[in-house]
Amino acid sequence: MSNDDRKRAVGKLVSVAADRFIVEMHAGTDNFTVVGFDDVHYVARLGSFLMIPSQSEYVVVEVVGLRERDVSRTDERSDFDRAGSSKFLDVVPVGMLPARGGTFRFGVSVFPSLYADALYALDHELDRIFETQSAIEPSVGFNGGVPNPPNATRYRVLSIGKSVIFEDYEVKVHLDEFFGGHVAILGNTGSGKSCTVASILQSLFEKPDEHHARGATFVVFDVNGEYRAAFEPLARAGRIGVERVVLNGAATGFRLPHWYLEMSEWELLLQASERTQLPVLRMALGLTSLFRSSSIAGLQIKEHFIATCIVECFRGADGDSPVTKFQRVVSLLQKYPTPNLNMALLNRFNPNLQYGNFSGANSQEDFLAQVRVRVQQNIHLPSYDHTPFAFEDLEECMDFAILYEEAHGNRQIRDYCSSMVTRLKSLKDRAEYAFLRHSNSELAEAPSPKAFLTHLLGLESEGTFVIKRSQIIILDMNDVEDEVIELVSSVTARMLFKLLRRADPRNRFPIHLLLEEAHRYIGATPSRYAVDATKGFERIAKEGRKYGMFVVLASQRPSELSKTVLSQCSNFVVHRIQNPDDLSQIRQMTPFISDAVLKRLPSLPKQHALVFGTSVNLPTTFKVREASPRPSSDDTKIVDLWFHEAGRPASIHVGNDAVDFGDDDFIDLE
Repeated sequence: MSNDDRKRAVGKLVSVAADRFIVEMHAGTDNFTVVGFDDVHYVARLGSFLMIPSQSEYVVVEVVGLRERDVSRTDERSDFDRAGSSKFLDVVPVGMLPARGGTFRFGVSVFPSLYADALYALDHELDRIFETQSAIEPSVGFNGGVPNPPNATRYRVLSIGKSVIFEDYEVKVHLDEFFGGHVAILGNTGSGKSCTVASILQSLFEKPDEHHARGATFVVFDVNGEYRAAFEPLARAGRIGVERVVLNGAATGFRLPHWYLEMSEWELLLQASERTQLPVLRMALGLTSLFRSSSIAGLQIKEHFIATCIVECFRGADGDSPVTKFQRVVSLLQKYPTPNLNMALLNRFNPNLQYGNFSGANSQEDFLAQVRVRVQQNIHLPSYDHTPFAFEDLEECMDFAILYEEAHGNRQIRDYCSSMVTRLKSLKDRAEYAFLRHSNSELAEAPSPKAFLTHLLGLESEGTFVIKRSQIIILDMNDVEDEVIELVSSVTARMLFKLLRRADPRNRFPIHLLLEEAHRYIGATPSRYAVDATKGFERIAKEGRKYGMFVVLASQRPSELSKTVLSQCSNFVVHRIQNPDDLSQIRQMTPFISDAVLKRLPSLPKQHALVFGTSVNLPTTFKVREASPRPSSDDTKIVDLWFHEAGRPASIHVGNDAVDFGDDDFIDLE
């Protein structure tokens, strides 16, 4: 053992077992404090590490208990001198560290001998244990075919706070492992989750030197509208871009064209039953593209469909009145005319456009004879292909699809589909779904899926190149209810995932979905709303890594989160958690964490957290780096807001009405 090692010895091993050692500290270590040659070391903090030399390596042990004297001894002296009594540390072995170079490895292969010295850990040894000795490294290679500047650097590890065990020691995570997997940030309300999320991203994007994280893409599902204040100041021209789009349910701000929805999403949204309603829904969605087709084959299918429906209208076999059926014929010919089936043909036999007012005794049959010529055999109607269509067209196409089924003998189909038709009408009328609906006049201005995703990912075309303009895209959903949040998050995540699955080469454009209050739309139980976002996120959790899509969950109720999604997280930042169900859920999801570590969670102070997973070698408790500026999630200052000389401290603005409660701050609730 070197002289330096002797100088930092704090005690000797007095008991060695396979799973636990006991260290008796040297005399003079009052309050378990050692004044070393480099600093003052508080070696007896739970969770701290000691180094025990063993041949050419150190056995790294963690302090799990401390006591003033050996509990196995009995001392009947009434004047027992506590200041001079022996002090003992209970420690458990966690791994081995070579004395000169080399990396830390878990497990103990060579146990130390009895009476071996126990040493306090130096900062550079902690860096080797946590493998964080090189926080910044040269940024080598090429960027877009251009060599990187010779002095350019990049982060290898990222500081996220200060250790509460080791004085002034920076707790760092490996960037590749932390952001190269799914992350869960958990904790009770008010424990500091939002500030932790903001702090981590601020640390990442505030890099002062050359080479910022311009290739990063964080899509923030901000359900509480709190991250704008924390992220917008990060925007710096030529470096980092931050964009915020607001979803308020209206036909302004964020829009999601309804034809982006997959068949399965329409099925869930309209709650279509599989045996009767789903086939009609598929046909109706297919018709939305048929009626806008201009191809010869499409024209033949269109005439076949229209002719079949016209013939059915005049059969008069269902409960609708003849006038209603005749009006359907007029609507078909007016909205979807073809060269052979149009209003001119109907006017020739019925100049007044009134049911039963055909000229001549057989004029109606003559008209139908002209129509039947267009009915073909063994023809297949088109499938839903996401061709843009007006939302109001779907209701009419649904009616025509039901009519077509009636023409093929399904006489009860209209009754069977009545509930689905009612839900569609409700969707058309509800104000909170205005962001989804596009009318005929808006079709020309609606973005293509490619343009929509390009904008959502912060990309912008510049000539033949695509430039990254925004690294953080905030989707502010504070103004909408959970039903809309589930739909938007599900469709958006699915479209982004589909884009990455089709990318060539694969896994070259990482996307991180930051899911605030994730338990609200990624639940352990089936959603009570029509569209359940959980299934989509479960697939991303299981398959996203290979395509470069990752989720960062932030939730105060881990027990209410999908077990599948939570089990796929490889890194955890856990704040104070006191609910027994939540603690049990974390224990089940993280079997490699000891009970001693989990027992710390209920007593963690605000802004403190426990980090563990693949990005750190050992679980570490730390004080989170201060977020500046902070997200809009501060606690309500009850005393400040209640006790005022005037008694009413603020004006509150609700909509267009202002209520004056005093002359102090102005609160805008619009």
